[in-house]
Amino acid sequence: MKCLHSPRDMAISISVQCLGLITLAAILLQTIAVAVSFIYFNKVLNTMQESFSRSSVSCLINAKLHLGSEDPPADDQRKDPCWQVTQQLHYHIEKKIADRFQKEMSTAVRNKLTGVLPVLRPGVRGVPLPKVAAHVTGVSSSLKLPAAESSPSSKGYLGERIREWDGQRGLSFLENMELRGGELLVPRAGLYYIYAQTYFRLYSTEEAEGEPQEEEGTELVQYIYKKMSSYTGPILLMKSFQSACWPRGPEPGVFSLHQAGTAFLQPDDRLFITVSNATAMEMDGSASYFGAFLIG
Repeated sequence: MKCLHSPRDMAISISVQCLGLITLAAILLQTIAVAVSFIYFNKVLNTMQESFSRSSVSCLINAKLHLGSEDPPADDQRKDPCWQVTQQLHYHIEKKIADRFQKEMSTAVRNKLTGVLPVLRPGVRGVPLPKVAAHVTGVSSSLKLPAAESSPSSKGYLGERIREWDGQRGLSFLENMELRGGELLVPRAGLYYIYAQTYFRLYSTEEAEGEPQEEEGTELVQYIYKKMSSYTGPILLMKSFQSACWPRGPEPGVFSLHQAGTAFLQPDDRLFITVSNATAMEMDGSASYFGAFLIG
């Protein structure tokens, strides 16, 4: 005997099917709406990023930076997006340099760069030296130098060359660098911090009759040169000068010249010092010295 469904049962079945179709259609429409919204907002975000990047690059290309200026920026300048971009970039660059300086520089290098000369010898416990460094000091026997060395036409440099430096005794040291004939030999390529100081003692002179001469000035000059194996003549890296007056009376006049800076050096480059008045130099190890060390 076959059972027949009532019209009520059939209506309920059709209603359930319609409800399922409606629910499926709603889910599909919601999924499509979410996908379209995601694509739209992602495109808008990429457009904003590209616009910001272009404006930032334009700021960097056209910006006129006044870094280190003591004048505070105006209020309208602070509101300028380009000014904000360049200031943020400057801040991050300074922070990166400071972090690297604190991480990689040894105590001796930091002291030197802040104006304090490190008087250390290799092997001092707890105080590391740079991997490549030298600090050489004056030797009294180098006071008398041949006058012929002062000729720049024949030697290729100005002043009188200081050939006798001490790299082993007292305050001096050599760390993976060599001292040859008054020259520091560079072992590896890199950025080096180079410094030198020369100390002069000038005495008054008298004429033959015993009366003092009229006061006249003299020019004290210190040069730092480098020699390259691939170039014939020395290259002047730095010079420092001072106008000094001859002292009047029995007491000598004392003067010192100091200079420092950075230079990129290649292996086998040589550094040496010349001065304008070598015979007046005071070659005490704590007064006349020069050195260099690798910083990067």
